[in-house]
Amino acid sequence: MRVLVVEDDPDLLRQLNKALGDAGYVVDQAADGEEGHFLGDTEPYDVVVLDLGLDGVTVLKRWREAGRKMPVLILTARDQWGEKVAGFDAGADDYVTKPFHMEEVLARVRALIRRSAGHASPELSCGTLLVD
Repeated sequence: MRVLVVEDDPDLLRQLNKALGDAGYVVDQAADGEEGHFLGDTEPYDVVVLDLGLDGVTVLKRWREAGRKMPVLILTARDQWGEKVAGFDAGADDYVTKPFHMEEVLARVRALIRRSAGHASPELSCGTLLVD
């Protein structure tokens, strides 16, 4: 599984790279929005962790307008409800505010990958019984 992390804080980028790498992901990194946009637009990623502080809403909108469908987890210090709504409206799939626990980010990455692979569904079935 390939993960793109777009984060400008070098310490946090290193921590995310290590944690995701230790969890078995192949991690590509971008330290600014321009490089992040380019990588996300040209490479196949299973999930992207995107810092909003790097003009992330614009980057995300451009990906979605170009038809890029990879799940995106926004990771940011911005915790105002309006900024969260803007992130989701731009096409984010999940949102985590800083500070955070690395285990939560890893769990959310796993959940995004499950959902994008079709393993999570609002429907449950057992034989001929279907519950929506």
